[in-house]
Amino acid sequence: MNYQEITNSQRAEVLVKALPYIKQYYDKIVVIKYGGNAMINEDLKQAVMRDVVLLSLIGVKVVLVHGGGPEITQTLNKMHIESRFHNGLRVTDAETAQVVQMVLAGKINKSLVNFIENTGGKAIGLSGMDGHLLEAEVKDPELGFVGQVTSVNAKIITDVLDKGYIPVVSTVGCDKKGNVYNINADTAASCIAGALKAESLISMTDIEGILKDKDDPSSIIKVIDINDAQKLFDNGIISGGMIPKVQCCVDAIKYGVKKVFVIDGRVPHSIIIEMLTDEGMGTMFK
Repeated sequence: MNYQEITNSQRAEVLVKALPYIKQYYDKIVVIKYGGNAMINEDLKQAVMRDVVLLSLIGVKVVLVHGGGPEITQTLNKMHIESRFHNGLRVTDAETAQVVQMVLAGKINKSLVNFIENTGGKAIGLSGMDGHLLEAEVKDPELGFVGQVTSVNAKIITDVLDKGYIPVVSTVGCDKKGNVYNINADTAASCIAGALKAESLISMTDIEGILKDKDDPSSIIKVIDINDAQKLFDNGIISGGMIPKVQCCVDAIKYGVKKVFVIDGRVPHSIIIEMLTDEGMGTMFK
């Protein structure tokens, strides 16, 4: 059924059914970690920005935290700089750190702000370096300038929210000496959500959610209690690149976030489906 086939009464029914969820999230902070295919596909990007603007207009305080790995790799390739990875994280020397800053805090961040503004919202772009929003230190000497977050200056974000704007945060951090750090977007989002004591953190991924069998989409685990998460690690259900992502979800709950969702960013309007419908989607951590 397309939009033209929906009757006015059906549209009204959809809005009425969403009312309890709108009430639940009204004036609450929701952090959305934006990445994966939803950043690359233009149609999905439009759907995400519309979702973000819609949530803002109905009174949800949305904070958009983004990465941009593919664009960083493309830019490095154009500059004939080799991309190297260690345990799923980009090895970042001083030169690469400058490219990360340029791509994330410059190109991607400002294009997302522009996208939101053109979709009818109000946004302000921030990097983790602005006001030392994200202070960091070396995570692992083998990774170079890959940062482990040491503190979050949440007031910068709340000030922007209080003025009615959507903060769009790129995950570049710094230390007190001025060194620039590349910070994993999942890590940054969980730390920011925790510092804000957010109602929820929504992590957009390229999978349906956490699966018991990685090759079977129907084996999705709907709810994970963080006290049981270690069993999933031990049994190999969570493995490879999902380990740090799930650990960030667990950490966010420990930091004080009420609910964390891992959803499929390849599905148009997945944020709205999760937040404002009975069915929801993906995996919830609690």
